[in-house]
Amino acid sequence: MQATDIVLCHLDDLPDGEARGFDPEGSGQDSLLVVRQGARLHGYRDLCPHYGDTPMAWRRHAYLNAEGTYIVCAAHGALFEIDGGACVRGPCLGQALKPVKLAVDASGAVHLTTEQHHPKQD
Repeated sequence: MQATDIVLCHLDDLPDGEARGFDPEGSGQDSLLVVRQGARLHGYRDLCPHYGDTPMAWRRHAYLNAEGTYIVCAAHGALFEIDGGACVRGPCLGQALKPVKLAVDASGAVHLTTEQHHPKQD
């Protein structure tokens, strides 16, 4: 297995109960979002499954409902569970956000991790 890491931010830059968007590819538009719940981080591609190319936030970092209990697609009104990304209301009911793998190192840096798995040989 080969892994490539991209540092997104420091854990202290993600307030508990809030979400942030990130542009790790440098495209000029956030392509993933991270939600912090205590020590847990949940990362997803910033794409509504209703339409695969629709960004979720109505303004930068505005991914959560007013109570901070769901991720919201501003374009379609869909609600997604923070833990798991499943759509629980809206036009993409039964679908889910695409998760991304995150890691936090000993210094508190939050990494986007992509792993390339090689098939097992029997």
